[in-house]
Formats: sequence, C-alpha cells, structure tokens
Amino acid sequence: MNDRIVSPCISICKTDPITGYCYGCARTNDEKKLWKNENTNNDWKKQNLEEITQRMTGWQQDTFKESYKHKLKNGISLFKKNLLETE
Repeated sequence: MNDRIVSPCISICKTDPITGYCYGCARTNDEKKLWKNENTNNDWKKQNLEEITQRMTGWQQDTFKESYKHKLKNGISLFKKNLLETE
C-alpha cells in the first residue's frame, strides 16, 4: 500500500521576495525542505497542502489546482509537461 503524498511542487520554482512564498506552490523554503525530509509525516503534509491552497487566490489557486491534479493523475505537472513538449 502506497501512502505517499505527492509533493505540491508544480515546477514553477520562484520565490516571491516579499511574501517568501513560491509562485507555483505557495510554500516557504522551509516547507519545501520539510517535504523532502524522509521523517516528515503524512499528517503534516496533508495539513501543509491545506495551508498552501489557502494562501493562494484567483488564478494562482486555479492554476495550482489544475496542475497538481494533472500531476497526481499523470506523474508530471502541466508546466513541466508543456516544457518538455517544446524541447
């Protein structure tokens, strides 16, 4: 049984200098590090997914949800898929 929770990274990795949140996934750099830490539990990850989507509004939230849904289904974010198709 695979309990792994997929990272919210949608391959748009730029941090807003004012908020400290990633433009793509709205995580802080510390949150990104915690996602990569093998000792971080799924409860924290689920809570963090809720927190980051609450940070987003409008088009950012819409874009994130669409790309993350695609990543869950296909294993790759829409941004990365489109980037690979143009290469």
